[in-house]
Amino acid sequence: MPAINPPNDGTRPILFTGLSMIAAGLLAVALLQTLLGGFSPTGAKTNTGWMALIVALMCLPFGSLLAALGVAKALRRRAGSRGC
Repeated sequence: MPAINPPNDGTRPILFTGLSMIAAGLLAVALLQTLLGGFSPTGAKTNTGWMALIVALMCLPFGSLLAALGVAKALRRRAGSRGC
């Protein structure tokens, strides 16, 4: 019978990657607002601002979903170790 909670099920790498992507997206937003000219309703004002906007719009949603998956796996792992 396989173990319910194998020691290396990939929870920590998923959490780390998701939180790293969220951090990268927040850094891109902060740089966009402070150093790269900001943005208006029509988009960013500079070419590097557009790149930061693209990075932020890619990293924040995907990183949030990946972090949520990692949290769900961690909670499931925790509940399984308690015998629920």
